[in-house]
Amino acid sequence: QVQLVESGGGLVQAGGSLRLTCVASGRTFSTYAMAWFRQAPGKEREFVIAISGSGGRILFGDSVEGRFTISRDNAKNTVYLQMNLLKPEDTAVYYCAARPIYASSSSSDYGIWGQGTQVTVSS
Repeated sequence: QVQLVESGGGLVQAGGSLRLTCVASGRTFSTYAMAWFRQAPGKEREFVIAISGSGGRILFGDSVEGRFTISRDNAKNTVYLQMNLLKPEDTAVYYCAARPIYASSSSSDYGIWGQGTQVTVSS
């Protein structure tokens, strides 16, 4: 069973950048699609971005396309979320998630979740 640990969250000013990292345990990382979701206080969990196991397909959430990118290093069991041009409305807890093979934008398709990392963007 894959386990996920996120890191890299913190406080950043609007317009700045931040990179989140999600490290997975297990030997079959390349067979899992990986995604990032976020949840702001009082709001539902929102899809951010996802990448297929091979890295060949990327799905973007509506609010982050053009600002956020995702990449993975299967040799390191790691997926990265690069966030640029951050806005105060990007403030949320960011969660890493995994599911077998195919990327999806639906949180209900993901059965493996990390604990989350807080991102706060000040205006």
